[in-house]
Amino acid sequence: MSTNSAPVYMDNSATTRPFPEVIEAMTDVYREQFGNPSSLHWMGYEAEKLVSKARRSVASLLGTGEDQVYFTSGGTEANNWAIFGSLRSAGERYKHVVTSAVEHPSILATMEYLEQLGYRVSVAPVDRYGRVNPEEVLSLVAEDTCLVSVMYVQNEIGAVQPCAEIGAGLSEMGPRRPRFHVDAVQGFARLEIDVSKWGIDLISISSHKIHGPKGMGALYIRKGVPMHPLIFGGGQEQGLRSGTENVPAIVGFGVACDIWAQIAHQVRDNLYNLRKRLISGIAGVFPDAVLNGPPLENVAPHIVNFSFPGFRGETLLNALEQRNVFVSTGSACSSRKSKPSPVVLALGKSEAEALSAIRFSMSPFTTAEEVDITVSALEDALKELGPWRRKLT
Repeated sequence: MSTNSAPVYMDNSATTRPFPEVIEAMTDVYREQFGNPSSLHWMGYEAEKLVSKARRSVASLLGTGEDQVYFTSGGTEANNWAIFGSLRSAGERYKHVVTSAVEHPSILATMEYLEQLGYRVSVAPVDRYGRVNPEEVLSLVAEDTCLVSVMYVQNEIGAVQPCAEIGAGLSEMGPRRPRFHVDAVQGFARLEIDVSKWGIDLISISSHKIHGPKGMGALYIRKGVPMHPLIFGGGQEQGLRSGTENVPAIVGFGVACDIWAQIAHQVRDNLYNLRKRLISGIAGVFPDAVLNGPPLENVAPHIVNFSFPGFRGETLLNALEQRNVFVSTGSACSSRKSKPSPVVLALGKSEAEALSAIRFSMSPFTTAEEVDITVSALEDALKELGPWRRKLT
């Protein structure tokens, strides 16, 4: 077994290494600018200015006004708030929600809970590439539909959903149409989002997916959309999300957005090239590998998911870790559970294929050399594990 000396991190869909500038800015806040933004003295005022500046940065990258961005503790809270806040503000008449079969666990688990509460949930299936049919999503809308929630980029396989088409279809339904929520945690910064043209009412985003700090995210709420708070208290975030602002994390989030505003296009092109290189390399060392998700079009640049027939994904993950290459078997929120990925199953794959899936996810820090090292480590691991390979069933 050959071991690469320097770690190769290929699990950026789980979390990312913060930009150095993010760490520096946050450290300065912790040391020097630690006031409470709600305090009336000058230290509170300075903290409030930092929060406002960061909010402008997040809003700018999202392409909206700063008064429509509300900070949260992360993408999971933003997703939960989008759903429960919408239902509570809509009233008892609206008891129906539409979503897709490949949403993040923070959406699907919430949907399961809604059903326990007596709500109806309609789930749109996906094709073999993991994409919903926008017409099928729209056909599920009923008179009592409160919300349509479809993610932008699927976090395990990288499929880009037709959010623009869904939003356009909902807009044609007139002023009484359901709200449209998009979980954009994996797409924000990496891909362009047009809030106004796509007819989106609510967007969830997360800081630690774009090289900002953990424990920080935001929910975009289109102006004029009534929203019920989940957290009550001091009335922060325009009275919709109470709690003392996490100023260091907010500042770090803003800095990360400022950096992405400068590098997004260049990084996007480079990641697409690295993605092609990785796919070609894996196919070369293991021709039986099955690519999960779209091959070339309608796919995010940073995510590659393969099933390796005859091997368990967890076994391959451990073998790659021994070679200092770090990957994942699916969503970081559920990857410690020894169950087949529901996302891969939704593509029509077998349980064996789902259990053999590995996700490789890259970042602006990823190099061509690291991609080649990953492929070499994978080849070495497959050769070592080969005698224990089982026939795909």
